Amino acid sequence: MVGWFRQKFGDLRARIRWPGGGGLARRILLWGFGVLAVFVIALGIYWSWEPDPFSVRLNTAEKLAASGNDYVIGASTTSAMIRVAETLLDKPGGYLTNDIMPPGIYLDNIPNWEFGALVQVRDLSRAMRESFSRSQSQSTEDPDLIVAEPNLHFDNDSWIFPATENVYGEAVESLYSYLAGISDPANSDAQFFARADNLATWLEDVETRLGSLSQRLSASVLQNRVNTDTAGEPAAARSTPADSEIQVRTPWLEIDDIFYEARGATWALMHFLQAVEVDFEAVVEDKNAGASLRQIIRELEASQGTVYFPVILNGSGFGTFANHSLTMANYISRANAAIIDLRNLLEQG
Repeated sequence: MVGWFRQKFGDLRARIRWPGGGGLARRILLWGFGVLAVFVIALGIYWSWEPDPFSVRLNTAEKLAASGNDYVIGASTTSAMIRVAETLLDKPGGYLTNDIMPPGIYLDNIPNWEFGALVQVRDLSRAMRESFSRSQSQSTEDPDLIVAEPNLHFDNDSWIFPATENVYGEAVESLYSYLAGISDPANSDAQFFARADNLATWLEDVETRLGSLSQRLSASVLQNRVNTDTAGEPAAARSTPADSEIQVRTPWLEIDDIFYEARGATWALMHFLQAVEVDFEAVVEDKNAGASLRQIIRELEASQGTVYFPVILNGSGFGTFANHSLTMANYISRANAAIIDLRNLLEQG
């Protein structure tokens, strides 16, 4: 039986042998695979570059120039959200989270970056639909935002039927329609209301997101934390019991995932707050909160510093090697503290 298989295999090799000998065919095949592997690796490195920051004011002017309208309240915030969403779709490699072919399928830094930015876009789109575009709780929702907000909450890793990019692209088109509506002097239906209360409501969501990211980043090293889940309210209760002290540590393989998610979130939020600085200028100055807002933006800008080492290091807090996660957590915690101050000024100032 073994001899029979050996004979048949030899016959098969003879049939597929290239002219000039099998050695040449193998060498060509190996060279082809080598070139392809180098190309895929180089393309993956290029696709892994994080997008550069953009000028919010210049972006607003470009978006309004397309419709031929002048600046109005809300144009900067809407334009910034459009630009961030477009960046997710149009950066090198396009949208990578749902890729099923190399190099996208094995890349994880940029997909996590995409998710961090996407969460900020989703939060802002919800605030736009529920608060910024409405004068009061009983007013009618904007029809363009009714389409954009749920589309941006669509499954972020669907690759077909429908593809995530197509659904998010429809959301961007609706945001463009909303921008054209609020900037059209003849259209009184589409509105953006810059008020202290709706800005404070959105900042409360931002505060929660940043607080979670800071805790997850800090868990890159083993920590013993006091359980404060029900602190401050004697009657507070929870569904299941928990220890008074807990140990937390991010799994080693997830450290870079959380780091890049935080980078994407802070990149998007930095631009949104720069846009808020324009659209809510009168409100912020009336509450004497301009310095607090500028400090938040400053901390978020610092969080986007270049990472010079090729991998995310996870040294101990005072050890020999750097800990990129703790550095990022520091900037986010300081920005979050300033957001709390800003929200208090908007609510009480």
